[in-house]
Amino acid sequence: MATLTIRLPDDKHERLKELAQTRGISVNKLIEELSTIALAEFDAYTRFKAMAAIGNPESGLKLLDKLDALTG
Repeated sequence: MATLTIRLPDDKHERLKELAQTRGISVNKLIEELSTIALAEFDAYTRFKAMAAIGNPESGLKLLDKLDALTG
């Protein structure tokens, strides 16, 4: 496991401590959870871009039309 040192403004650090306390976890655990969310979003975006690069725009638009019909 690695150690990470970050510099934050005091007010932001206090707010993170409050957030962690309301969740009943440590600031360290909170940062770990937030980084997991950020990495999941990055992975989803990267996968989407890779699939879009090889995808068929017409097929994608047809799928969106089907989705609109189901939800609209």
